[in-house]
Amino acid sequence: MASRDDSPAARHRRTASEESGVLGTALTTRHIEAFGRKVTTTASHLIGDPSSSIHYQHAMSELQKELRRPGIQQRVFSYAKASPTELVRSKLSTSEIQHRALTYLPDEILANIPEDENVYSLFQGFQATLPEEESERRKKQRRSNLKGQKLLEGADDEEPTTPLEKLKKERQKLNHKLEMMSVRKNMCSSEIREIDNKISNLNTMRKIVLDRLGDLEQDEVQMEQDLLEADNRLEDMLEELDDAATLNPTATPPTEIDIETEITEEETSFMSASIYEKLPSPKAKRHKPSRRKSMPIRHEHFEAGSSIKEFQAHNDMITALDFDAPFGTMVTSALDDTVRVWDLNLGRCIGLLEGHHASVRCLQVEDNIAATGSMDASIRLWDLSQAEYSTRLDSTKEEDAEDDGFAFEDSNETPQPPQTSSMQSCPLFSLEAHVAEVTALHFRGDTLVSGSADKTLRQWDLVKGRCVQTLDVLWAAAQASSTMNSGSNNDGQWRTTGRLPDASADFVGALQCFDAALACGTADGMVRLWDLRSGQVHRSLVGHTGPVTCLQFDDVHLVTGSLDRSIRIWDLRTGSIHDAYAYDNPITSMMFDSRRIVAAAGEPVAKIYDKTDGRHWDCGAGMNAEEEGRSPASVERVTVKDGYLTEGRKDGVVGIWTSAGEALSDIA
Repeated sequence: MASRDDSPAARHRRTASEESGVLGTALTTRHIEAFGRKVTTTASHLIGDPSSSIHYQHAMSELQKELRRPGIQQRVFSYAKASPTELVRSKLSTSEIQHRALTYLPDEILANIPEDENVYSLFQGFQATLPEEESERRKKQRRSNLKGQKLLEGADDEEPTTPLEKLKKERQKLNHKLEMMSVRKNMCSSEIREIDNKISNLNTMRKIVLDRLGDLEQDEVQMEQDLLEADNRLEDMLEELDDAATLNPTATPPTEIDIETEITEEETSFMSASIYEKLPSPKAKRHKPSRRKSMPIRHEHFEAGSSIKEFQAHNDMITALDFDAPFGTMVTSALDDTVRVWDLNLGRCIGLLEGHHASVRCLQVEDNIAATGSMDASIRLWDLSQAEYSTRLDSTKEEDAEDDGFAFEDSNETPQPPQTSSMQSCPLFSLEAHVAEVTALHFRGDTLVSGSADKTLRQWDLVKGRCVQTLDVLWAAAQASSTMNSGSNNDGQWRTTGRLPDASADFVGALQCFDAALACGTADGMVRLWDLRSGQVHRSLVGHTGPVTCLQFDDVHLVTGSLDRSIRIWDLRTGSIHDAYAYDNPITSMMFDSRRIVAAAGEPVAKIYDKTDGRHWDCGAGMNAEEEGRSPASVERVTVKDGYLTEGRKDGVVGIWTSAGEALSDIA
């Protein structure tokens, strides 16, 4: 075994190595031993307990032994040679350093941080978040652990506390609970303020996105107008080529387009030569598209009851109004003997439908076809796609359109429509068979049914342009009465009301047809369901005590409104009343969509009933009239489609509203 080298040279080398220290530093093990002795002496004087000082000296001696190890010394003193940059790089990755550098906040931003006004500490907030049951359970567990520890150590049981100490402990506990409740209340208040800030930011973002949606819809309209102009130019070029081929047959052989055009012209010429002479002659100009390719949806995101626009449409009471689609084409009529056509997209009056000799009492718009029934006992059909008007706004109205997207006239001004020549190509034909004013009409497909003050219903074939069936309402009522009196039918649905028709109301107040089914409401309060194939009344619905003024049905229900101030919902499968509700004034107009029933009840607001949740609410200019110091006229006519509501008032003003949308009032 090799012996230790005790030569003077070896001892000198060991001494030199000890004096040089670890890793070339000036500190040596003797310095560390001296530092350990000083720490031990200081700790023994501070603690003062001999037993503790012995244990402390033993611990420090163990620490000195550990510090004498070269590995420990190398790790400890390596920091003396490393620079701060090297220390950071050794602990942090490059990506983390870059992230911290990018997320550094300047002093001007940090200066705007609001001061913390919270009087509670972070520990109190954490303690308050714990449920009371959990806190009590932890306290009991802690007391049981302490009690078990004392039993193991042989300590005496606790001395019984006095009543005064118990009260003090109870008071301390109640104070602590009260303090925790205050902390929780402050936390709830802070959460509410944070939620309010989030809602405000979300509403701002929602408004920005809505404005962006509106710009996109305006761009869509402009794009469709450009597409329409391109189609018109293409059709004009095809017509020019067709005319050139007709003048010079040897130039080019006829194409399929030319053959189809020739056949169409021959068929139209044949129809124009019929005995009725009501159908128009073929026009060189083709029809516009019957329906827009893209429909506006911005109104669906408004709050329910939001106003889109109000404008003065007529100088007298609105008698009828209807539109084909939201932001589409609307037709209005009034007692001023005018019928106006409105482009709800461009926001202006297109022109006048002239031809009736008296006021129009009823009308319907379906796609590009409009049917109007007048007090002159005639019905006229119009093709609105033949309207000739510029799709571009002039410079003055372009500025108005940029503000709100509409170019309607002010509600206090008389509307100034374009020249009547813009509508000269719209009339199709006139249906004349009634001998009194036409008060109700409805058409679907090639069938039109009209009701008149002459107490008859007439069914019209729109292909042939003539009346194909006449239904006498009084005769049907007499037949029903005689059938009931003869006892052949004891069904309660056939009993008579025992009332005479109201002479001041329209004898035929409303009607609607679908295939061979026809529903008709009359002045005697009866709602009769007809079968157009047999011309007989299939069922009579008894319930209203006043003239029926409006009705509409779907696959299951029939909704009727009457001057008896009530709206009734009938079940078509059983003929019984499904639901009914009343208002303060007579019902003059009513219409429903998939969710809501909208009615005009002699008030400056439209009355809306939500069929889903059974809620009644109002929509219209009369909502804030008292606050704004206005007194709007009562609503006479309403029409609603896809949550897009139009209402016509007694003073000739038309209002456009959203009846369906997101209920923002609860969170705004």
